[in-house]
Amino acid sequence: MVVVDESMLPTLRPGDRLLVDPTAYHRRLPEVGDIVVLSDPEGKVRWLVKRVNRVDSVVGTLEVLGDAGAPARDSRGFGPVPIRSVVGRAYWRYFPPERRGEL
Repeated sequence: MVVVDESMLPTLRPGDRLLVDPTAYHRRLPEVGDIVVLSDPEGKVRWLVKRVNRVDSVVGTLEVLGDAGAPARDSRGFGPVPIRSVVGRAYWRYFPPERRGEL
């Protein structure tokens, strides 16, 4: 289970709960537009939920951004992150019930 913060507004809202596929990137790289869960490179929280903005397969890094557009804890602050730091792809919001559905 992953709990979302305000950095992913308007796509995701604080308190949204997501299902994450930890095997999504075993056979392919993340793609631009994917919503990923990754280990926090700054170690302030366990996981961050961000959208992939750029993939550098040669170097093995991703640029990840929040959807809110406002300053957020994302690659604008901490730079590119290693692809290996991705825990999985968020694919389904299961709570709250009225917002349930595919991402």
